[in-house]
Amino acid sequence: MKANILVIEDDLDIQELISEFLKAENYEVDTASDGVEGINKFKNGDYDLIILDLMLPNLDGFSTCKMIRNKSNVPIIILTALNDEKDQLKAFDFNVDDYITKPFSFNILIKRVEAVLRRIKKEEENIIEYGNLKLDYETYKIYENGEELEFTTKEFEILHLLMSNVHKVLTREMLLDRIWGYDFYGENRIVDAHIKNIRKKLKLPYIQTVKGIGYRLELKDEEK
Repeated sequence: MKANILVIEDDLDIQELISEFLKAENYEVDTASDGVEGINKFKNGDYDLIILDLMLPNLDGFSTCKMIRNKSNVPIIILTALNDEKDQLKAFDFNVDDYITKPFSFNILIKRVEAVLRRIKKEEENIIEYGNLKLDYETYKIYENGEELEFTTKEFEILHLLMSNVHKVLTREMLLDRIWGYDFYGENRIVDAHIKNIRKKLKLPYIQTVKGIGYRLELKDEEK
């Protein structure tokens, strides 16, 4: 399913053309003609990307962008006639994802849209979430309730493997093979020691012991 895109543009001719080009690529498109309407649609919709003009009536693009950023990290592409460096720097200070100046090529706009969505998808693929846990494989960081936790590399790899196989039982031997490698000849109870350390760092009992076999990641219903 293609992405859902909100186009906030007061020039109705440009707005219509952008909409038609995006729809031709099978994107879902919604439009707004000023900043206030754009904010209202953003609040009531679920968008994968926003294309935003800066020179808007009622509420300018910078203010619109700031209000969106206060609520969401949704990708934003600025599309504007403002081509001064200071305007571009100001926009990037709001963490926009791209900045395109008018006049522009509709074909290039489509490619920029594809590039931003492709990057976001790749970032999302590196993120695994379960319960209140979030693991970012690209940055090697783990969060619980938004708070970053300190894990060793081996602890991170164990938790990553468990989170990638929620509800599945992983044997100690499997964990040894995947984390330490087939050439590891040490005592497999080293896995138990690492699991014990991981449990100490987590607020909830995410890791369940399957007696005589290994471990699985699973929260009881009342703890989720």
